[in-house]
Amino acid sequence: MPFRRLIPCLDVAHGRVVKGVKFVGLRDVGDPVDLATAYSRGGADELIFLDIAATVNELSTMIDVVARVADVVNIPFTVGGGIRSVDDATRIIDAGADRVSINSAAIETPELISRIAERYGSQAVVVAMDVADGVVFTHGGSRATERSFEAWAVEAGERGAGELLVTSINFDGERSGYDLATLRALRGLVQIPLIASGGAGSAAHVAEVLEVTEAALVASIVHDDPANFPAIRRTILETGVTLRPYEETDI
Repeated sequence: MPFRRLIPCLDVAHGRVVKGVKFVGLRDVGDPVDLATAYSRGGADELIFLDIAATVNELSTMIDVVARVADVVNIPFTVGGGIRSVDDATRIIDAGADRVSINSAAIETPELISRIAERYGSQAVVVAMDVADGVVFTHGGSRATERSFEAWAVEAGERGAGELLVTSINFDGERSGYDLATLRALRGLVQIPLIASGGAGSAAHVAEVLEVTEAALVASIVHDDPANFPAIRRTILETGVTLRPYEETDI
């Protein structure tokens, strides 16, 4: 089996990492650079930073945070939130990110997916989908669209998305497991990699979803104690999931 990827997700608002339940009730959980360093040393395969305040409040994306993270980590990382143009994507990538994630702007201007892919390649474009009740939401999960998640996933892939980051709003932060039904439906529709997000409460949940998707995001179960990340990783490996080898270091 190809290596599966274990990806800490850092939701950022106003320069701090936050966590909530179903996209609300946000609480501060730390500095993004400190957490990025801990996870990189602890065996994370990649990192994803989502500036969850940028689209809602029309704030520019955190270029300074991106540059600081690029200085301290040696694993790929993706940045999303407030990216509305190819120029925005260029600023993020030039600052040090490997990929950009687009959500609301991709719904509003689907051609943006193709434009970024044409400049940087599909591998640099992650289309994020916030899903609830069968449809896609935008603006940090606050606005429902009329697009079904199935149709939008297919269109995003056809337009050049390299991966789909699928967050099930009703599962987010609940720690009751991922939305396997939605992910399995998508697995039968698209060939590009799927990144599961929303609902991890244990290493067993992560191992279960990695039977369906190529990658899994973790947030709540690791942010409260980043030093425990290597132990969670070891537990996932013990279930038979194939993660890349790495040498543990003190974090």
